[in-house]
Amino acid sequence: MNNAAAKQAPTGSVKTVPSRKKRAKRWESPLAGYLFLSPWLIGFFLLTLGPMIMSLYYSFTDYSLLAAPKWTGLANYTRIFSEDDVFPSSLKITITFVLLTVPLRLMFALGIAMLLNRKIKGMSFYRTMVYFPSLIGTSIAVSILWKNIFSRNGFINDFLAVFGIKGPAWIADPKYALGTLILLMVWQFGSSMIIFLAGLKQVPGDLYEASSVDGASKFRQFFSITLPMLSPIILFNAIQTMINTFQMFTQAFVITGGGPVKSTFVYVMYLYEEAFTKFHMGYASALAWVLLLLIGLFTAVLFGTSKYWVFYETQGGKK
Repeated sequence: MNNAAAKQAPTGSVKTVPSRKKRAKRWESPLAGYLFLSPWLIGFFLLTLGPMIMSLYYSFTDYSLLAAPKWTGLANYTRIFSEDDVFPSSLKITITFVLLTVPLRLMFALGIAMLLNRKIKGMSFYRTMVYFPSLIGTSIAVSILWKNIFSRNGFINDFLAVFGIKGPAWIADPKYALGTLILLMVWQFGSSMIIFLAGLKQVPGDLYEASSVDGASKFRQFFSITLPMLSPIILFNAIQTMINTFQMFTQAFVITGGGPVKSTFVYVMYLYEEAFTKFHMGYASALAWVLLLLIGLFTAVLFGTSKYWVFYETQGGKK
């Protein structure tokens, strides 16, 4: 009786429940996707894109935080390339730092990754211990520790004294100050090492077995199998490391303060000085955009030359 009455009931008096498929389709619309992306989009527009646009505007102005910006056109950029004596020296130091740090860090990270790719008991513990220094990143605590280690009376000189060697004042000597910063950046190789280790796991073991049958040595296997198969990862790590190295600031600021005799006065320290010491925000914004273009140029060079040394398995080595 109840079923018959329900069938005879007017259509408008019965509430229909949407099916599961119809409810799922509601969340398949583009608006639903943007809704889930909204936290990231809000952060991107307010904290990244917005400040970048304002920085680009300020780079064409005379702005000191104490007065309204005044439009000056290309005056800041003209001053950078024609009148500024500190710009070329800081740029030279930074490029030297990048060219030395990036290859050393990649070689060291790859070497450690190959050691940690072996099947040894307790290898997970060893990997954790090797990666641990990178967890604390470029913190001030690490920089202070590094400063104490390489000070005149630090651990390095104490260790050398055991062998009767008088160590130099590493941080206070212009010959060695930049080298201490390079060593610190190379020591923090953990992120690159993890990526290399993941790449080594993806190299087919059959390639090594076949090459061993053909009589290839470990040395030949490294250059004929390992490096070609890891070349896309080397490119990725090189670009990532290069960008981070160009932006190095905390280490130089805490350990050497840009000295001695401006030997570690890297580009970002100069930008910081112009912005937050002299309050030349317009000029500092122009310096920031020059740095962005410089990083873009180096990245373009890496991508442009990658077709000669990066091997893609599905494309015969070509992009």
